[in-house]
Amino acid sequence: MGWMFVGAAALFEVIGAVGLNLYSKKKTWMNLLMYGGGFGLSFFLLYQSFGYLQLSIAYAVWVGLGTAGAVLLNMLLFGEPRNLQRLLSLFVILAGVVGLKMVS
Repeated sequence: MGWMFVGAAALFEVIGAVGLNLYSKKKTWMNLLMYGGGFGLSFFLLYQSFGYLQLSIAYAVWVGLGTAGAVLLNMLLFGEPRNLQRLLSLFVILAGVVGLKMVS
């Protein structure tokens, strides 16, 4: 159950990051809701995961998945640069997340 909370929290963190990008460009209520709601739900779900998982593991996985997801979506949706160094860095982040999941 804890991993489901962390996965959902990471998803909402990505939604919040996309909302933040959109809100910084165009200040609408929908973008603000995406930004604030995404991050708010993300923190709530992460907090719920602490009842099942160690804080250090849950937090690290949440940060890693959220970061990787936000970078990928910004590359796809907003035209951020796609180069070998960025993609290799994402791979390293995801490998670390998988490693933490396997040892916990």
